[in-house]
Amino acid sequence: MPIPLLPGIVYGPVRSRRLGRSLGINVLPRAFKVCNMDCAYCQYGWTRDRPARRGPIHWPAPDRVDAVVRARLTAAAAAGELIDRLTVAGHGEPTLHPSFEDIAERLCRLRDDIAPGIRIAILSNSTTVASATVRRGLAFFDERYMKLDAGDPVTYASVNGRRSLDVVVDGLRNLPNVVVQAMFVRDLDGLVDNTIESAVDGWLRAVESIQPVGVQVYTLARPPANGRLTRVPVRRLREIAGRVRLLGIPADVFS
Repeated sequence: MPIPLLPGIVYGPVRSRRLGRSLGINVLPRAFKVCNMDCAYCQYGWTRDRPARRGPIHWPAPDRVDAVVRARLTAAAAAGELIDRLTVAGHGEPTLHPSFEDIAERLCRLRDDIAPGIRIAILSNSTTVASATVRRGLAFFDERYMKLDAGDPVTYASVNGRRSLDVVVDGLRNLPNVVVQAMFVRDLDGLVDNTIESAVDGWLRAVESIQPVGVQVYTLARPPANGRLTRVPVRRLREIAGRVRLLGIPADVFS
């Protein structure tokens, strides 16, 4: 079963395999998943199974996001609470927010005011990197973790529910200081598998063309939308990460 959608703007901090004690920031509408992907492994379930939205989407206003995060950071500072990162993620794709650039700038400013030692990160599915406003917003983040699970359109469609891969790879190629995140999964029916040699070869070519500052390889940690998916053995993840390192790109495995 998918996990419930987030009820508010701030959640956690959660202990992340990759980000330490991470205070999550959800800029998506409350209790409504907004995403332009339909990933087989999504912990929030299939996008297509969400009820159709009737009427306008009520996005959290930038000043509201600012106020909520500012209050939470102020309380954390007063209590001596340890927070390693502010991480913009949530139950969908955060860069789809129509005021994403404004929110990113505000978060950077309030972090500098209250907790200058904390880094700001974003988890994105990379589909919007061609947008000039999104790129300006991404520039405010200390760490940009950008999704790329496949290097060919067929695998991309089976894993992420999209085929428009070229615009993603081209956009990432022109975005500085990117960390590529790749979720590797298989299903019990042989319909979804981005770990086979041909799929990994295509993904490696894409990674090499992007030249990220790092790559993070991992597999399932929570129940996925597609209940037939299975975890990939750590041995295989290490093999894939080793091939990334042969390209001269640092790679870590999270299992």
